[in-house]
Amino acid sequence: MRNLSAIEHHVDLTEGLGVVPEVLRTEDEETQNPNSVSASESFSGSGVCKWFNVRMGFGFLSMTSRDGTPLEPPVDVFVHQSKLYMDGFRSLKEGEPVEFSFKKSLKGLESLRVTGPGGAPCAGSEKRPKGAQKRRSKGDRCYNCGGPDHHAKECQLPPQPKKCHFCQSMSHMVANCPIKSQQQATPGSQGGGGEEILSHTASAPEPSD
Repeated sequence: MRNLSAIEHHVDLTEGLGVVPEVLRTEDEETQNPNSVSASESFSGSGVCKWFNVRMGFGFLSMTSRDGTPLEPPVDVFVHQSKLYMDGFRSLKEGEPVEFSFKKSLKGLESLRVTGPGGAPCAGSEKRPKGAQKRRSKGDRCYNCGGPDHHAKECQLPPQPKKCHFCQSMSHMVANCPIKSQQQATPGSQGGGGEEILSHTASAPEPSD
């Protein structure tokens, strides 16, 4: 009876502190503890990119080796673009060899850092989302000379005369463009006229000599 009273007294004290005595801790509580060592442990692996959606920015790796031990069959590991070690637009090409660290989560295996072989940057995919392609093509045209593949700050030509960005005339600015005003004032221009403007601005004119 003395031992039982001592345990009950100990429980009363520890409950007030939010502490569960070891004698009352069950195995289920140990395994369900999210702060256990296994939950935060990371591993290393290597393999190839199984698939990657460049628009959504995620995919899966096919792990063929874990900590130097070959795996058969390969194991899938989730990968997000934010975990890729590379410059610029982050993506992976299907079949691209990779090395990575990963962890176990409630959803499965998730990559923590993904590189190319030997820790080199990932090669990435040539594919780009449609929106990114449009922004990139627009940004890669010089606003000084109109030439492609460089920006105005990299232009080798001296500052060029300012001109209308709508009709390319140097006699006025776009705010005073008579052609633009005429198209906007034409009846029905909201339909067919809009398509005409779109086709006109889809590709920039060649720079004049």
